[in-house]
Parts: sequence; structure tokens; C-alpha cells
Amino acid sequence: MGKIESVKARQVLDSRGFPTIEGEIKTKKGVFRGIVPSGASAGTREALELRDGGKQYFGKGVTKAVENVNKIIAPKLIGLDVVDLENIDNTMLHLDGTAQKSKLGGNAILSVSLACARAGAASKNQELYEFLGEVGGNKRFMLPTPMMVIIEGGAHAEESTDFQEFMIAPVGAKSFSEALRFGAEVYQTLKKILLERKLNANVGFEGAFTPKLNSNSDALELIVAAIEQAGYTPGKDIAIALDPAASEFFKDGKYELAAEEKSLSSGEMVDYLMQWIESYPIVSVEDGLAEDDWDSWVLFNKKAGRRIQIVGDDLIVTNTELIQRAIDMAAINAALIKPNQIGSVSETINAINLAKKNELRTIVSHRGGDTEDTFIADLVVGMGCGQSKFGATSRAERTSKYNQLLRIEEILGNKAVYNGKII
Repeated sequence: MGKIESVKARQVLDSRGFPTIEGEIKTKKGVFRGIVPSGASAGTREALELRDGGKQYFGKGVTKAVENVNKIIAPKLIGLDVVDLENIDNTMLHLDGTAQKSKLGGNAILSVSLACARAGAASKNQELYEFLGEVGGNKRFMLPTPMMVIIEGGAHAEESTDFQEFMIAPVGAKSFSEALRFGAEVYQTLKKILLERKLNANVGFEGAFTPKLNSNSDALELIVAAIEQAGYTPGKDIAIALDPAASEFFKDGKYELAAEEKSLSSGEMVDYLMQWIESYPIVSVEDGLAEDDWDSWVLFNKKAGRRIQIVGDDLIVTNTELIQRAIDMAAINAALIKPNQIGSVSETINAINLAKKNELRTIVSHRGGDTEDTFIADLVVGMGCGQSKFGATSRAERTSKYNQLLRIEEILGNKAVYNGKII
């Protein structure tokens, strides 16, 4: 038994220097914390991220969310057992009572939920990934294939590509630690190439490079060159994954690619992506179409779904109702999982289980404004998701997750299973 003795929250900073919320739980086992990340590009159906408005921190303060934890949530959780995470989360959801957690804030609820999960693991003398696996009914722990962002644009960087993320996936590695080495070597090689070509090698929100390019496809050419120059074979050792974040450039029914001065219809956008799939070793496309362009998702999945991953993010926002709709429409074959999109650990686990039950691949993901909290590293292993998306192999809020996966791999020893493949 691990009864909650106290609950509180505080305002801290995320990786972009904006406020976020940290929840804190105290039991006889000690003090446990959880920090909530924030998305730079967010789906409209995500759980509400409660912000203060006003002048302080340009309106981005979270003191209202902190107050909701300290004054409304805390009194209702004192004495509850942290092992029963679903009961704790349901108590908070009942207190809020809204579909998108607009009363208390999804950030307020999640901060406490994360902390309680850590306290629950400690109460049972388990690693966090073990506890999450037990809560979610998963017994097969798996180290994920990392999709590492190495070039970023869109809402994550100024004057770079229209597409938000260009990633590499070390599909030919034999272990997670080897995959991490593959990715880090390509990342450093890409930096060298950028400098040699007198291109900007500064980094964006997720630690990836943000060169000013003449077209979106220039990013792919640079990545292929970096893979080869690092000594690897594109497609065999290291594949490419994309996150265009298409909702960000979908305007009045058209996909506006400013970098190329193109305005594409939905059908033309699908054809544009298909041309890339034919020309480059692409194995995964996330949010290749806008979140409300459902029919085009269905078309894209029909055309490309047997060859690559069609990943829903803004489309489904870790929400079981939207995931079910995407399943029913055959709009995707993979689901991106972000705890702060839905607002509690239990609901996140439910989303993963629904996706896996329907044979969707699952990818646990960071956010553009992340923190030093490593919870999602334990989540991806504990729930056996098989793929992760934690950013570049730089910036501490990104490398902290990779380093936690290395620790878990070491703990598991010869029981460590590495997914390796994407498709």
C-alpha cells in the first residue's frame, strides 16, 4: 500500500523557456514528481493546456493550473493508494468533468498522474516501466526503434522547411544502444555537411538542424548524403521518416508549400507524398495530411499503407474515440502517442491498448517544448510500443530520454528485446 500523504504542484520551465507544471506526490516511500511538456504545433482536439493569460510570461504562465492541483485536486487524493492509478486518474477526471479537461486543465491533471505513476512503481519496488506494463497488461518489454529528428522546420524553426520534421530510423541496428550510435553518427555527419556547404547548422526546438533550403526535398538529399557519408546504406541500415505536420500549412482547403511556391489540393498533396516515397527510403509519414482532411487520409493509406507507416498524430491526439474512428475508416496504420494530448497516464495506456488490439503500430512521442522528465522512455518500454520519437541526439531534454533507454537496456540485460523494424 502506498497512500498519498500530500499533493502539490509548482510552476517550472520547459525547454523553450516557457512555464509548465510540475506535480509532486508524497508517500511513505518518498517524494515523486512529474513535469508536463508542451506542443509547439498542437492538434485542436487535444486536452486543454491551461494557461493564465495576462502579461506575465506573455500569458503563458500556469499558476491557475498549479492552483487547481493545490486547492481542488489535492484534497480529493489524500489517502488514496498510488498503486491504483486508474482510480486516481478517474477521480481527477470526475473533478474536471469536461471532454477536453477545460476546467482543471489537462496539464494540471497529467502532472499529478505522472507523479502518482512513479509513486506506484516505488510502492511495489518496481522499475517505472515494470509498473506501467503491469497497469497496462503488457508483459513483453521492448526497446524501441528510435525515429530521430535531424532536420526540422515548420512551427519548430524559422526560415527552414515547410515540413516540420525529417527523421532517421536505424532499422538495421541489432540493439537500441547500437541504433543510438547509428543516429548520433549520422547527426554529426550532417552537421559537418551543412558547414561544408555554408548552410545554417543552428538547431531548433527538438535539437535538429534548421538550414534554409530551396525546397523541402533538399532536406531529404542532405539526409541521404549524411547517411552515406557516415558509412551506412540508406534504406538498409537507416531509413527516413517524415512529419510534415500538414495542418500547419493547410489553408482554405489547400496545402500551401511556401518554400516551393506551391498550392496543392488534397489529391495533389497525396501525389506529392507518393512521389517522395518512390524516390527516397521513406518508411513512415506522420500527419502528411491535415487533421480534418479525413477522406484524404483514407486515400493516402489505401495507396501507401502496405508500404509504409501512415501515422496519425493531430488526427487522433491519443484519444480513443478518434483512434476508433481512424480504425473504422482505415485512415491510418500507426498511432502516435503523447500523454499530454489526452491528459492522464491511464487514458494514455488505454489509447495504446486500443491501437495495439487493432494491429496499429504505436510510437511514443515527445513534444516541441519538452522537459528533463524521462517518463515517456519508461512508457514506450513498459507498454512494448516498439517505436519512439524523442528528437535529435542533442539538447538535454532529448538526450535524457535516450539515456534512460540505455539504462533500461542495461537493467534488462539479456532479456532486452530491440524492435529494429518499422514496417
